[in-house]
Amino acid sequence: MTLAYAPRRRSLLAAALAAPAALTAWAQGKPLRIIVPYAPGGPIDVTARLLAERVQASLGTVIIENRPGGGGNIGADLVAKAAPDGLTIGIAAVATHAINPWLYSKMPYNAASDFTPITQMLRVPNVLVMNAETADRLKITSLADLIAYARANPGRLNYGSGGNGSAGHLAGEMFKKAAGLFIVHIPYNGGNPAQLALLSGQVDFNFDNLATASSNIKAGKLKALAVTTAQRSSLMPEVPAVAETLKGFEVDTWWGLVGPAKLPQELTARLHQAFAGALQQPEVKARFGQLMAEPVGNSPEQFGAFMKQELAKYESVVKASGAKVD
Repeated sequence: MTLAYAPRRRSLLAAALAAPAALTAWAQGKPLRIIVPYAPGGPIDVTARLLAERVQASLGTVIIENRPGGGGNIGADLVAKAAPDGLTIGIAAVATHAINPWLYSKMPYNAASDFTPITQMLRVPNVLVMNAETADRLKITSLADLIAYARANPGRLNYGSGGNGSAGHLAGEMFKKAAGLFIVHIPYNGGNPAQLALLSGQVDFNFDNLATASSNIKAGKLKALAVTTAQRSSLMPEVPAVAETLKGFEVDTWWGLVGPAKLPQELTARLHQAFAGALQQPEVKARFGQLMAEPVGNSPEQFGAFMKQELAKYESVVKASGAKVD
């Protein structure tokens, strides 16, 4: 019996020793590394850098390391394989932890078991936006009008996305299924080409994130028909939610902080306290509001449960879309 419990005792001892070691490392000025699995300059990178500045008083030097590639898989894998010492954490996003596991035929990590959730940083509402001139020409002023037109004219409408398996593509497929519509999907090589196609009238509508679409909505070039969050967004409250017309419809763009699996509870708690606290600072909220992002800052348990729900939700969506990356 003693032999049977020896591995568990060694594991508990290792975990107990790891936390003080990392806390000492922070105290000695060793930097905390946040791996961003996307290129510099995007919303995820910008928000990570803003938070990094806000937690240095409690955590010391924080370094942002961009590791793009593989749809986010390369950077996420570095976090999964890092030592659980509290000195390397990273960004988990809807792509890396909910979509990619079903989209890619081979994954370098297990999204469900290779990470320790710390806190969800933000959610950015997605929005169904239509080319304004097209909407005027077809007399579409609401989501109900769009659905009615699509039902009366199957195959006449199309929507663009940043590529097969992208968040915009999957949101469109969920919308088509929920409303019982036949609408043609046109994939582009990235979000920017898809947005340009919408602005030029090559496609009729897109599902885009509010941060990207907001300037063209305000300029009158795009017509916002509905946001894809369960309720209306406080960032654009005049735009109804898709769920007001199609009950239960909900798609968010989200990201948060995770560490490698087996990150000791003491370290997880300290990291959560620092980052969740920073997310509640008025200056941070105001800056994120300018990016059309809503701070969350939930508990590690809540973020972990949320990621499991998202992973399960996208399994059927990705499979139904037929998208696959070999």
